[in-house]
Amino acid sequence: MFEQLSEKVLGSIKKLKGQSQISASNIEEALKDIRMSFLEADVNFKVVKNFLDRVKTKALGAEVLQSLQPGQQFTQIVHDELVQTLGGETVFLNVQNTFNTILIVGLQGNGKTTTSAKLALYVRQKLGKKPGLVSVDVYRPAAAEQLEILAKQNGIPYYPVDLKDSPILRLKKAQAWAESQMVEVLIIDTAGRLQIDEALMSELQELKEFSRPNEVLLVADAMLGQQSVNVAEGFNKRLELTGLILTKVDGDARGGAALSFREVTGLPIKFLGVGEKVAALEIFHPDRLAKRILDMGDVLSLVEKAQEVVNEKEVRESARKMAKNQFTLEDFLKQIQQLKKMGGLENIMKFLPGFGEISKQMKNMAPPDDEMKKIEAIIHSMTPKERHDHRILNASRRQRIALGSGTQVQDINKLVRQFEQAQKMMSQMMKMGMGGMGGMSGMKGGFGGKPRLPF
Repeated sequence: MFEQLSEKVLGSIKKLKGQSQISASNIEEALKDIRMSFLEADVNFKVVKNFLDRVKTKALGAEVLQSLQPGQQFTQIVHDELVQTLGGETVFLNVQNTFNTILIVGLQGNGKTTTSAKLALYVRQKLGKKPGLVSVDVYRPAAAEQLEILAKQNGIPYYPVDLKDSPILRLKKAQAWAESQMVEVLIIDTAGRLQIDEALMSELQELKEFSRPNEVLLVADAMLGQQSVNVAEGFNKRLELTGLILTKVDGDARGGAALSFREVTGLPIKFLGVGEKVAALEIFHPDRLAKRILDMGDVLSLVEKAQEVVNEKEVRESARKMAKNQFTLEDFLKQIQQLKKMGGLENIMKFLPGFGEISKQMKNMAPPDDEMKKIEAIIHSMTPKERHDHRILNASRRQRIALGSGTQVQDINKLVRQFEQAQKMMSQMMKMGMGGMGGMSGMKGGFGGKPRLPF
């Protein structure tokens, strides 16, 4: 979502980094570029003004102007003010040890139903509590059906509503059901409209008064920019929202909504919807997002993703094999599959410092994940014996593997050559006590040519 904004802001900062000294004039020039970048990203103009005023005040301080590395200090100032604009600290979901209810509200088409299921999965996996789902949308019968399907697919308890019941009656029955099923967090998917109207707000107010929820969360579409901010203000006036969930963040949104919400509405963004899958929900961390915008990377989020999919026992076994130079193509295939569970190599690279520069170099190359698919196809076309001992891959075997994987013999040769280099490198690293997640760091190149990519 923030790629274009990030590129333009970094371009402005880069000009300052090239200066031997910072002055009022070159700071003004950089701020002018940042102002244009923010406005093009659809950031609220008042938010832009406040942000730039704070940056300018700090950047013109004697400590920065007299610094030996003023460009780096300016970057840090921009980072700190971005964090403040995005909300400062992470605001987590308010879930207590007693029975909890969460009211999900928003306009039609913004993803309330899918987000309700995502939140239920988060409650179960991250908070260790039993979630329950209910739809009180009486205007769109498909909403209840969709929620029920998502619940069944993910093993989440769901209250099967009577379509003839009113929203309040559905909720009343669902609360009794939740108590009998020992549900700890009941998530209520409400009706939406194409725009805010009195009937919708009155209904939501009644549901809120009846359910007394821990959270009233607005699902807002990141693609709508400032329109989403205006919608949030409208809902907040009537319902006193506790937070926001920003959806479609993985789309072609310009990022202005995320940068505007907190300062305009006073409401924290609590989650980001980063894909269609039910597991594609991330906690909103202002500091981490600021680092990603400034191409500083987000290693903490990457580590958390890895912890979700990587088996600690398998990592230790891989490290043992590396140290003894026993790491095989079968082991490498398992690591590729772990990368896929983390969202693929391209997604992982977005969390690394300097990805913005790397992505520019990659523009004329085949996408890294396509290269990984090619490697995966090659290894899948090998016999178990070949995967465990690549040294037996003679000319006829390589020809058979190429035909089976839809690749060329030279692709097999390149993979084998690179794997042998990686084996040697990993063994040396492990002996020096530099073991890590595994063999991905040892593989260089791929099939796309220069510049070489680490995987």
